[in-house]
Amino acid sequence: MQRIRRALIDLRRGEPVLVTGEGGCRLVIAVENLNEERLGVIRSLTTEPVALLITGHRARALGMDRPEDDAVTLSLGRLETGAPLEALMAAMKNPTGLDAADTVLAAEYAAIEMTRHAGLMPALVAIAADPGNPQMRDQIDTGEILCVDAPDIAALAPGSLNTPERISEAHVPLEDAESSRFIVYRERDGLLEHVAVLIGEPETWPGIPALRMHSACLTGDLFGSLRCDCGEQLRSAAATIAEEGGGILLYLAQEGRGIGLANKLRAYGLQDTGLDTVDADQLLGFGEDERRYEAAAAMLRDLDIRQVRLMTNNPAKIAALEAAGIQIAGREALHGRLNSHNVRYLTAKADRAGHWLEEVLADGRPDGRA
Repeated sequence: MQRIRRALIDLRRGEPVLVTGEGGCRLVIAVENLNEERLGVIRSLTTEPVALLITGHRARALGMDRPEDDAVTLSLGRLETGAPLEALMAAMKNPTGLDAADTVLAAEYAAIEMTRHAGLMPALVAIAADPGNPQMRDQIDTGEILCVDAPDIAALAPGSLNTPERISEAHVPLEDAESSRFIVYRERDGLLEHVAVLIGEPETWPGIPALRMHSACLTGDLFGSLRCDCGEQLRSAAATIAEEGGGILLYLAQEGRGIGLANKLRAYGLQDTGLDTVDADQLLGFGEDERRYEAAAAMLRDLDIRQVRLMTNNPAKIAALEAAGIQIAGREALHGRLNSHNVRYLTAKADRAGHWLEEVLADGRPDGRA
């Protein structure tokens, strides 16, 4: 998996990666890192037509009739006239009139999957490439371009690359939970770190401890953003767990429901034009929720925790933990305060994602835990 890990880093740095697979190879580069120079580099390595790879989520959000597709390949031709980068950006916003391939190659599916693992917007430029081409071969041999196989990328199943390891720990007294111990876990690819906060002494915990799985939110947790209720949920969870005799708070590196900080801010910009949080994410190419909880379950198993009372409004978290073998003995709601900035966000979470927020949305007076 070392090669895959390096390929993810190369994509984040804006470097091209060659993906091989059944049906053909593709030289790809992430759209969000694209500039004229980088586009020129990959076009110099092959004379094949340029394609734009986007997810089915984005295609449907842009009005394309692709009801079942996970990925869509749009032909842009050779981009030999005009401003190539401008043509690409225009296609990202409006694919009307572009030809979509009937099938998506294994290498193209794999490339889209790589952007998700790399924390990038899932959109790439792709050009058919021949690894045997002398110029291409030379760059592969010297390591300037990394070559990865589609089956290896497809094997990046949860529980393999992202299994977390315990790295370090220390006592960190909190304002609302003075007896707290922080344990840092690092995923094996080295890209993400999560924190388990043990509140109170485990030997004095209730028979079934409380658990809060909190997705990191820089804007809400640290800066007190009014666009969400994350910061209030975080502090309320810590205080409540302490009051109830102790338990666990998992602070998970899942910014923006798993799309990352940069993409979350992009989504905020789209929300400012009138889209709700789900539609904004889909226009960027993401599903309504990109989070997975295998790492959280692995952390609980490492802590020898098999049964919890879960503090959540999200049915997906219950389903994920139960599927991973963690028994949910009960659920406790956890609400922040409703305000004019977050009401549309919370309404969309309830209406579009099935979160249990009826009480907070109905009375408009959520004072902490329901």
